[in-house]
This record gives sequence, structure tokens and C-alpha cells, in this order.
Amino acid sequence: MPHLVILYSGQLDHDTDMTQLCRRLADTMLTVRDEAGEQVFPTGGVRVFAYPAAHYAVADGSGDHGFVYLNLRMGKGRSEATQQDAGQRLMATARAHLADLLTRRHVGITLQIDVGLPVFDGRFGNLHPLFTAPT
Repeated sequence: MPHLVILYSGQLDHDTDMTQLCRRLADTMLTVRDEAGEQVFPTGGVRVFAYPAAHYAVADGSGDHGFVYLNLRMGKGRSEATQQDAGQRLMATARAHLADLLTRRHVGITLQIDVGLPVFDGRFGNLHPLFTAPT
């Protein structure tokens, strides 16, 4: 883990490239460093998913308003400063990607970061070794 899940109003598929947003956010996650200069999110663990909401209601219904909700889930152990830096970087990336869209449509953007240990954390796969230097 870290996983960044994006939920968004489905009409935005016509207005912006969500796959590109996912890639940009993943690349941003890979730039986050802690106070010691170490990469915060392991390359093989970074995941960004985007799901359009087919059914939604936004604000008072007076227009074709949209939303983008981003939720980053990360394990414990990162400092408050590192968490804030990750949030600021991700929000800046989302805002830059959606800037043109915001000139044409009213959209609410929310980023929430959840930190904690899951009750169960099963992991399996062969992706991490691709990004681990041999010793």
C-alpha cells in the first residue's frame, strides 16, 4: 500500500483524461520524500484507481456540477510533515490536471488521506522485486 482511489462524477469522462490523471498522481507519489530524503511510497506499491459514479447528486441540482474525490490510504509510520507534503503535492497535481476543466464546469475537488493499520493486511505478488536493487 499506498493506494489512491479516485471517485468522480461520470460526466467528467467527456471532459478530462482520467487515465492521464491517474498516471500523473502516481508519478507525484513517487516524488514524495521524507525528512531523510528517502522515497516515501515504494514504487512497486503505488496504485491509483479511478471509478466514475454512474449515479450521483451534486450540490442543489441547479446545474451539471461535478465532483472528484481522492482518497489516499497509507500505512502508519510517516511523519505529519511527510503526510502534509504528500497531500499538498497530490492536490497540486490534481488541480493542475483539472485546471482547464474548472474553467468550463463547476467541480468540487476533495483529497483525503487516511493513515492506519488495517485489521488484516494480506499481500502477495511479484511486482516489488522489479524495483528493488540487488544487494
